[in-house]
Amino acid sequence: MSKNHTDISKFLSYVLRHQPEAVGLSLDKAGWAVITDLILCAKQEGYTLDPDIIQAIVASSDKKRFTISEDGLHIRAAQGHSTQQVDIAYQEKIPPAILYHGTATRFISAIREKGLLPMSRQYVHLSPDEVTAIQVGQRHGKPVVLKIKALTMYEQGFYFFQADNGVWLTELVPYQFIQE
Repeated sequence: MSKNHTDISKFLSYVLRHQPEAVGLSLDKAGWAVITDLILCAKQEGYTLDPDIIQAIVASSDKKRFTISEDGLHIRAAQGHSTQQVDIAYQEKIPPAILYHGTATRFISAIREKGLLPMSRQYVHLSPDEVTAIQVGQRHGKPVVLKIKALTMYEQGFYFFQADNGVWLTELVPYQFIQE
């Protein structure tokens, strides 16, 4: 059975970010999976993969969700992990003055009360631009873009990291650093 690239990308997101054990795949602590192992596990789930298909999906991903190792033998999700097996050691980085978070209007009251929390993920995800934040917010309902005073947070002791795909990560965003 052959699947299209969108289906394969969703499968890769699922196993590399959330449930590798569901298909018998192992990730190391940095989130890397051996590509040949991924191909075998995918085949058992009805996905026909090879290194060229994987390269094409990684290269064509508009959100750059996946990274292939320099030696070409391993793949990982750039960020967004909910599995506790993965603890990528991102380098701390000074953020720009403002970052953005896309969400749905239905979540605003909870955000006002608790700030932005990672929920099932390891980090809160922030976008470097409003366009990306709107796209993220649209996935959850009527979108709203929040401006995050990232540099002020950093200056007050909060840590920021940037994933391979440019997404900014932080452990939480207290409401006082959010502009609606």
